[in-house]
Order: sequence, then structure tokens, then C-alpha cells
Amino acid sequence: MRAHEVLNNPFLNKGTAFTMEERKELGLVGILPPYVQTIEEQAEQAYQHFLRKPSNLEKRHFLMEIFNTNRTLFYYLFNQHIVEFNPIVYDPVIAETIEEYSELYVDPQYAAYLDINHPENIEETLKNAAGDRDIRLIVATDAEGILGIGDWGVQGVDISVGKLMVYTAAAGIDPSCVMPLVIDAGTNREELLNNPMYLGNRHERVRGEKYDAFIDQFVQTAENLFPKLYLHWEDFGRSTAADILNRYKKEIPTFNDDIQGTGIVVLGGIFGAMDITGEKLTDQVYLCYGGGSAGAGIADRVHAEMVSEGLSSEEAYKHFFMIDKQGLLFDDMEDLTPAQKPFAKKRADFENAGDMTSLLEVIKAVKPTILVGTSTNAGAFTKEVVEAMCANTERPVIFPISNPTKKLEATAQQVIEWSDGKAFVATGVPSGTISYKGVDYEIGQANNALIYPGLGLGMLASEASLLTDEMIGAAAHSLSGIVNPGQPGAPVLPPFKYVADVSIKVAEAVAKKAQEQGLAQAEEKDMAKAVRDLKWYPEY
Repeated sequence: MRAHEVLNNPFLNKGTAFTMEERKELGLVGILPPYVQTIEEQAEQAYQHFLRKPSNLEKRHFLMEIFNTNRTLFYYLFNQHIVEFNPIVYDPVIAETIEEYSELYVDPQYAAYLDINHPENIEETLKNAAGDRDIRLIVATDAEGILGIGDWGVQGVDISVGKLMVYTAAAGIDPSCVMPLVIDAGTNREELLNNPMYLGNRHERVRGEKYDAFIDQFVQTAENLFPKLYLHWEDFGRSTAADILNRYKKEIPTFNDDIQGTGIVVLGGIFGAMDITGEKLTDQVYLCYGGGSAGAGIADRVHAEMVSEGLSSEEAYKHFFMIDKQGLLFDDMEDLTPAQKPFAKKRADFENAGDMTSLLEVIKAVKPTILVGTSTNAGAFTKEVVEAMCANTERPVIFPISNPTKKLEATAQQVIEWSDGKAFVATGVPSGTISYKGVDYEIGQANNALIYPGLGLGMLASEASLLTDEMIGAAAHSLSGIVNPGQPGAPVLPPFKYVADVSIKVAEAVAKKAQEQGLAQAEEKDMAKAVRDLKWYPEY
């Protein structure tokens, strides 16, 4: 895109003719409009100002100012510093901005805000948010289950904004074809309902028929307005997330990152561990610690892969155990979610069923080889827990992937030290390299951003009519081959610094599988070319 086109595009650039005060506020003093100064020069000056910000929250506010005024510059910066910026632009710093969203609000950022009390406004709201843009990707949330911080009402729109930033920075999805969206169904958080600054509906969450009907109307309206739409659901509550996904996944191209995305990246990490040990997935015993939508979704994904590798569904379920707030899940419990029920066990099969509320006791009883934590129960993976895992297998897979950082079940360093370097570790937040007994352990991050941007790019490039289990499996398998599994301390997942390369690999795998299944509707038949042609680059 030529410089004058950027300047005249109200979406990519809201005007670079800042006043001196605005330039000072942006940290862009001396930066001239892009037709005078190159984007490289602008980005370098902006980055130096970024480094001077004293806190991560202030760094994020600074980046958001650039995002709100010149998105091309923002994405150039993000691309150049993606490892450094990602935890600031998205998780974990975004949790702080969500909590303060109403107080900090300055710009709608082209988001659509849908009020559950006014379904008659859905179409007009979507049209207004889109303007004359061709929307290909919507990230929608109702913000009932934001990250590890729960229900944040309409303020959760920031999670949709942040998710789309990563889509563009990691996979090059054109930012002018995306739309962040929040469904304001109310909130059960008293501090929001009592906050005079709160921007959302001041009533408890709407559930049941009214909620379901609103979701249906939204989906139908969005599909009619945007016929090539890929719909991404984000941070819905455990009582609705799986139901919504299951309702639409066989009808439209749709995806739930909490249920499917985390499952894909964890499965990719397990494949990485199996590449090193030479073991088979079907010989593993899987323990899920935290049976919410993410935990159950991961277990379901790994179960599906075991079935694809030759086990019957019933045989595969025997390899899985799930712990939630009640302890080990049994099939006589009345409060199981639909996603939990397939993993619940018969109480009669355990002599000491009454002791199965303790993670350590469960590990000793069922002898898992894989332990994945999605509980947000900080410190739950104790030294005794890690040692018990090591008693079951020479090289246990231990993934504490809750986030944000303060919710981690254990740090990577703790798991490495307590396992004497034997455990395969991936965490849900960035972890530095761990040096232990002369080996540098590079810790892969079980970060959905390794998967969902490339998955989205592959879906858009192929114009796939559905996202199938086979396409998801292809995405998980594509994570291998980026790092050398034979090197001591090698990560089981590609480090995030490779996310741009990973995204292209994932996109091509997904697009090719869509074509194999007869679901690709793109005119271009060379899926690798379709992916490359669709990728957007931030440049003047």
C-alpha cells in the first residue's frame, strides 16, 4: 500500500498530523508523517519511547495509543518485537486493562457491542461496526470466563481486540477484515454492577432461552452480512461455551479457542514429547487437573487423537482421568457439565474413592504419565506431586498451563528441579530458559497463539466451509519439525519467537486438509499459494 493510501485510509491510519502535545503523549516527538519518514525510522523511535515506560501497564497504554492512531505502524512494531510485546499486548497484561476498561475507555476500536436486551439492533450494530469493510473474521465473547479472572461483563471486549491483534501480528491476517465483538448479557460481578463508570448492562447475566435465541440471531445475521465469515468464540462460561460450539460447528466455519485451541497446542506439545521418547500416544495415561471448558476441551482433543490412532472411543476413555473442584470426577455426581461426563469414572472401581479429592492421592492411584493443569489453582503441582509423576514413568509430561502467571500450578523451574530434569514441561505463560545440572532447558509455551492465528489464516485462505477434527489434527501435527528434538533441553513446543513461521506451517496444513476433504471453496487450488497471497504485511 502506498503512503498516501495509508494516510487516506481511516481504518489503518486515523491521521498522523499530530499536534505537539499529541506527539508527546504518544512518545512520537519528531516523528513525521510516513510519506516523509520511513516506517522503519518511525518504529525505532517509537520503540525507544516504549522502553522508557516504567511499567508493563503503561507500556500497553502507549502501544494502544499507536494502535488507535496508526495501525500499520503498530503492526510493524508488533512484528519486530513479537516475543517482547505479546505478553503486554495480550496475556497477562490485558487482564489488568480488562479490569479497568470502563475507567480507561477512549475508543471503541471498531468493535461491535451487542445488547442482549435489544436483538432488533444486531444487524444495524454489525453494519455500523463494519462500515464498508469486508469482514472475514469475528472474535466474539460474552466475557463470562475471561482468562483466569472470570466474569467481566462488557469490559471483556478488550479480549476480542487483543486476540485479533495477535491474529494479525502472528499470521498476517488483514486488520481491515476483522471485527472484535462483545455480547453484553449482563454480569454477576457486583463490583461492576455498583461501579458508576461501568459501561455495560447493570443486571445479572441473562441465561436460558433468551440467551440462546440471541446467540442464534447473532450467528444468522452475521452469516448473512458476511458470507465468507470465520467465527471465533472466546472466553464464554463453562455452562455455555461447549453448547454454542457444538450447535454451530457442523453448520458454519467456527472455532472456540478455549475448547479447541488449547487442546491443539497441548496435543502438539505431547507429540513433541513423544518424538523425543519414541513412545506412543495410545500408551499414555492422561490426568486433567481442572475440568472447565479448557481442561475438558484439551482432554477431548487428545482423546480424539487416540481414537484416530486406533483405539475405540470406549478404550480411549479408559486412559483419561479428570479432577475438578469436587476431586476426581465420578459419574454419580450431579453437577457434571456435559463436557465432563464422558471422563467421569465409576466410584465402585476405586477401593479408596473417598480419598480421591487430593491430587496426590489420585496420581498414586491412577498412575498418569501426562498431567495437564488448567485449574488456576496456584501452586497445586507440589514437589510431592512432581515426584509422584516421576514414579509412574521415566519422562512424565507435566504442563502447568493456567494463566495469568499468578495462577500457575507450578513454575517451569520448579518442575525441572523437582523432576531432576526428567519432566517435559510447557507452561501457559512465557518462561525463561532453565539451567539445571549443565543443561539449558528451553521451555515451550502452551500458547494458543502458536495455533489459532495460523488456523484462521488457513481457514480464510481456503475459504473452508467447516473446521473439522481432521483439520485440527493436521494443525497439531504441523507444530513438529520446528525445533531439534535430539538436542538436550529441547522444548516440546516451538518457542514463541518462531510464531510467524509456525503460523504459515499451520495455515498450509489446515488449508490442504480442507482441500482434501472437499471443503475448500477458494478459487486458488494451490493452498500454499493461497496462504501466501492472503498474508498481509504492515508497510507503507
